[in-house]
Amino acid sequence: MAETKPKILVIEDDIDVAEMLNAYFRVQGYEVFSVNWGEDGVRSCQTVHPDIVILDIRLPDIDGFEVARRLRADRRTAEIPIIFLTEKRERADRLQGLELGADDYITKPFDVQELRLRVRNSLKRVSQGSLTNPVTGLPEGTLVTEKISEVLGKDDFSLLMISIENMDAFREAYGFVASDDVLRAISFMIVNTMREVSRPDDFLGHLSGSDFILVCPRSNLTALSEKLRGRLQQSVEYFYPIRDREQMTKQNNRLGSRLAELASLKNGFTTVDQVKAELIRTKK
Repeated sequence: MAETKPKILVIEDDIDVAEMLNAYFRVQGYEVFSVNWGEDGVRSCQTVHPDIVILDIRLPDIDGFEVARRLRADRRTAEIPIIFLTEKRERADRLQGLELGADDYITKPFDVQELRLRVRNSLKRVSQGSLTNPVTGLPEGTLVTEKISEVLGKDDFSLLMISIENMDAFREAYGFVASDDVLRAISFMIVNTMREVSRPDDFLGHLSGSDFILVCPRSNLTALSEKLRGRLQQSVEYFYPIRDREQMTKQNNRLGSRLAELASLKNGFTTVDQVKAELIRTKK
């Protein structure tokens, strides 16, 4: 039986861009549909049932934000991943797109290889039910919530959150592939440190794309935290190209790390959301 090709719907009013994406993704093994108007995009989603939508924001009739609102409001299309493809670079536009439930956001002019990887990662995330991060392969979503719930109320377990800061600025400057490499390298660094200091069966996952969460015995928390803090501080500059390292040490939006610890989960926490809020509040 022939394997079903993933279906992409491109909603883009620039004919040249739409045709280029159509040709490129067909060669990559996708089934591609394209429309040039927002209203047509909404209707096509309901009839074609694509696996993912690449959506321009600036369209001739309704804008991409309105298209996304309608797709998210309809149970038939609510779960379809959306990647915004747009000339809008303002932070407010990016936040508006993410608030509407977009899975990703890429600005023009764009690297088509980068877009391909974003499409691949979004589809992989959906196929895995958001149980593992498509970049690092570490648990996220439900698996993380279940693990924290399991140790909630226990005095002998601790949590350590490792937040990688300014990933958006790094991604904007060096691209999607480079930022993924950073996350993978940091995940390897954390795993290796856990092997040295703690137990091999300690839990490591994602609270978000750039926030790692580690569950470990309380007795190992201090050693883990100190080693990770030192190693992350030493390694950050090496993620930048040699030509940029000296310059980036002087900028406020360079990559950095902040850690937050919860030494005990025995008292004061009744829900996982309370735990997450406390970690975010105390990271330093």
